[in-house]
Amino acid sequence: MNADQMLQEIREVNLSYLMLAQNLIRSDREQALFRLGISEETATLLSSLSPAQILKISSGNTLLCRMRVDDDLVWSLLTNHSKDGNDSVNRLHASILMAGRHQEAA
Repeated sequence: MNADQMLQEIREVNLSYLMLAQNLIRSDREQALFRLGISEETATLLSSLSPAQILKISSGNTLLCRMRVDDDLVWSLLTNHSKDGNDSVNRLHASILMAGRHQEAA
């Protein structure tokens, strides 16, 4: 993948992210705040963007969303595929840890 392709991919991700964020915020604000890991102020701003603003913002070369999972324990829980069938327990535990971090940030 060359640099131009990478920049185009970033722009597509930005556009998808902004459209998803706006839809989530408009349909269920509380869930959107949790799932996107954003503040009330950011949610208000995102929900008020016009389609033209979304296109303009998404056309930049900087990725607008970020990985919220920056904890080795959470990554371990998400990627650990155990033989004893505890995958759902691991995912639940990871979700609980990430929810706690969302509360700390709010």
